[in-house]
Amino acid sequence: MYTSVINIKTEPETKRKAQLIAAEIGVSLSGLINAYLKRLVRTKKVEFDVGEEPSAYLIKAMKQADLARKAGKASPIFQTGEEAVKWLEEQGI
Repeated sequence: MYTSVINIKTEPETKRKAQLIAAEIGVSLSGLINAYLKRLVRTKKVEFDVGEEPSAYLIKAMKQADLARKAGKASPIFQTGEEAVKWLEEQGI
């Protein structure tokens, strides 16, 4: 199998942490990066699952939405798609 070298620059701490995570799941950092590149080629999509805590802005928006819902100032909630379609039809939409 022919290989090609890609050189990237990253912070040493980022590299160290990534290597530890790769080792924990039993693959090399190179293997992880290769898998990502192959997925990029296959899907033509750049996808990241950050897995971080929500931002302060998002938390505030969620709290506001929850308060609005409790005050009855929210859109209707549907259990099924059929319920949603029925409601839209009743609205003349």
